[in-house]
Amino acid sequence: MNRLKTRLLVTAAAIAVLGTSAQAAELVQKDDAPVTRTDSLAGLSVDSSSDSSETAETAAAEESSTEAESLAPDAQVRSKLTGRLVDAEVGTKRPMAIMLNNIYDACPQAGIEEAGIVYEAPVEGGLTRLMGIFEDYRGMEKIGSVRSCRDYYIDFAKEFDAVYIHYGQAVYAMNKLNAEGTDNISGLQYQDQAGAVSGYCGEDIFYRTSDRPAPHNVYISEEGIKTAMERNGYRTDYEDDFTGHYKFAADDETIVPDEGTATVIRPGYSVNKPWFEYNAEAGYYNRFQYGEAQIDQNTNDQLAVTNIIFQVCQWQNYDDHGYLNIDTQSGGDMYYFTKGGYEKGTWKKEDPENPDSRAVYYDADGNEITLNQGRTWVCIIQDSYEDNIVIE
Repeated sequence: MNRLKTRLLVTAAAIAVLGTSAQAAELVQKDDAPVTRTDSLAGLSVDSSSDSSETAETAAAEESSTEAESLAPDAQVRSKLTGRLVDAEVGTKRPMAIMLNNIYDACPQAGIEEAGIVYEAPVEGGLTRLMGIFEDYRGMEKIGSVRSCRDYYIDFAKEFDAVYIHYGQAVYAMNKLNAEGTDNISGLQYQDQAGAVSGYCGEDIFYRTSDRPAPHNVYISEEGIKTAMERNGYRTDYEDDFTGHYKFAADDETIVPDEGTATVIRPGYSVNKPWFEYNAEAGYYNRFQYGEAQIDQNTNDQLAVTNIIFQVCQWQNYDDHGYLNIDTQSGGDMYYFTKGGYEKGTWKKEDPENPDSRAVYYDADGNEITLNQGRTWVCIIQDSYEDNIVIE
């Protein structure tokens, strides 16, 4: 019997509708271009067993009102992930923070182009794993491949009031996953020597494909996400007091850091050796790794983002098997890249007494930085490898 966590269901306050449709049109750039999804699920091997149990939490969730319902059907609000105008039915809902496999055999990822924010952090063996934070997954049939949890990703997800989605977990993540206040969707019900995993609600939430070997072939869809949210009884709207993570530029404002030029930047990860190249004509950074362009499997589009943040963290090993204990609380150096320029600063928790509070990024003068509207990629850098960062 899986353990379901109950959360206080709240109704989010209505957000003022900002901007006009003309302004919205002006905000469309390549890194936020709409995607026509043509991928087929024919031939997929889908786990068909289901969990039909109904919970009191589900009934309560169905009765809760939502902010989107209080707005006009065509209303738009500011995205808390990108700062851009989005449909109210998207911008008022909690995002999904989905763990994505990033070893070579699992690339390209499916659906990652739709993530408003991507976190990249090292895991054992010098590999990196990605966490895409999605607010608009409408109509998406294939997101993944989904991989297992590391505890520090839970902390990053909570900074956005996101629901955390994973398939498996390191034993060091069990306490956080099962803690009150963590809303997660788990693909596994039980872990040997660790016990039951909170957030599991049936074998039909995720599915496997036949084009890749396990464990690189697990995916989730919009339908799976919605089913899991209902079964787990999770709150669907943002918390009343959540105003967003980043400070974004206004519609008519462009931020160009002037500490130095940044046309090619490398975070210094040793296995996938990623880098970003600035496209001056388009105004965004193209992403590369494993010696080639990183693309989305669903569209074949190269990944592109407006903002890049290198967040330097203290760390140590949990054990002799390479599991990392990355410090998400103590602060450190920060590098912000956008529009071909960069600045170095620092980051620290907004509320040191609240581990779920957001990491705030400051410039050299101690002012919170302003991000350009658009997608953001955050690279977590171990402090002992900060010297491996390359900025050209």
